[in-house]
Amino acid sequence: MVRIQKEILVDPVSIKSKLLSWANHFENFVWMDSNFYPQKYSSFEALLAVGIESKIDSSYHNAFQKLSDFRKKTQDYLFGYLSYDLKNDLEKLTSTNTDRLGFSDLFFFQPKKIFILKKNKLKTLYIPNYKTSLETDIKAILQSEISKNHTSNHWTISQNQGQNQYNQNFQKLQDYIQRGDTYETNYCLEFFAENSTIDPLKIYTKLNEISRAPFSCFLKQKHLYALSASPERFVRKEAQKIISQPIKGTAKRCQDASKDDELKRMLLEDIKERAENIMVVDLVRNDLSKTALPNSVKVEELCQAYTFKQVHQLISTVVSKVAIGKDPVEIIKNLFPMGSMTGVPKIRTMEIIEELEVHKRSLYSGAIGYFTPDGDFDFNVVIRSILYNKSNKNISFSVGGAITALSEADKEYEECQIKAAAMKKVLTSSF
Repeated sequence: MVRIQKEILVDPVSIKSKLLSWANHFENFVWMDSNFYPQKYSSFEALLAVGIESKIDSSYHNAFQKLSDFRKKTQDYLFGYLSYDLKNDLEKLTSTNTDRLGFSDLFFFQPKKIFILKKNKLKTLYIPNYKTSLETDIKAILQSEISKNHTSNHWTISQNQGQNQYNQNFQKLQDYIQRGDTYETNYCLEFFAENSTIDPLKIYTKLNEISRAPFSCFLKQKHLYALSASPERFVRKEAQKIISQPIKGTAKRCQDASKDDELKRMLLEDIKERAENIMVVDLVRNDLSKTALPNSVKVEELCQAYTFKQVHQLISTVVSKVAIGKDPVEIIKNLFPMGSMTGVPKIRTMEIIEELEVHKRSLYSGAIGYFTPDGDFDFNVVIRSILYNKSNKNISFSVGGAITALSEADKEYEECQIKAAAMKKVLTSSF
């Protein structure tokens, strides 16, 4: 589809809050923000897609084929998400744990209007039927502001497994590891609040402010919200090049600069943390090879330490090359779910996850992203994310860590609490 384009000069900082404020009046939109984080693979400072021209909203049954057919039919930009339980479309797996949220397994839409911010230029891409509203929209955006009214939150955040239960399941995982069922399992805890009403835009804005993650996003699907401060890319396609950047290995930050540098150095040298990352890299290499041209799978970057506002993390970059015309949905299907959120070996580990976790992951550890008309794509990993169902007033966020033979229960539990801290803070603070 040929879209109507217009480009205007803007202040890149102020326009972001104006775009997000304006978008909040729509029933459906996706907002993505790189937060000006320096990275090799990037297409924009921020991106907004609003309004639904057409959509696909599906359970996991045959979902990837439905998505492939929908993409071929529209030949346009698509935005949406892949939930963790699409694993059930790929293997003989089930998901019977508690679901507080009600997200679909797969949801994508063809937006009526798209805004792409690159440096100080805002580019608009409108479906021709809506071109008459373009000038009015731009005027409204420039006049929009996020409300600064005071907000107080009074609810308590609960945890679905306490430390004793965590320790018991940790030991079960160690038993599975000793038996050879799994070598690494990403085991997660859920934090939640029931009968709670929040202002999703304010919560996201605060979460983004204290995280400044490169794959942050705000997704609104009528009464369902994903407020994400994700630091992790799942997979990106640039022409024939595929890029996956798994994160495994975490260290806390310190306000003292010298101590903070020492924590980062210790992370780089930590045998256990590097082993976790390398195991996932091997899994990603294997998954990429299913669609790659021969001898094209490469590790561009292994266990490099990246610094974010909350934590230091080890990130690796694994790439491959695919044939021209390769179905982009097939590429994603062969990588999903991302190895950093499952473990090794993937299928057996996902069975163990279902047994030991007591909540349905839903959109958590899935992916939010987009396809371009020519078949490129970019998806994050839904971590460090608050999920909210406005209808039933349920809030949920999950955190986890990789359990290996070298793991210690107390340290793994502490890592979960560190990862949960930012989300707890924004949900229980007044601002």
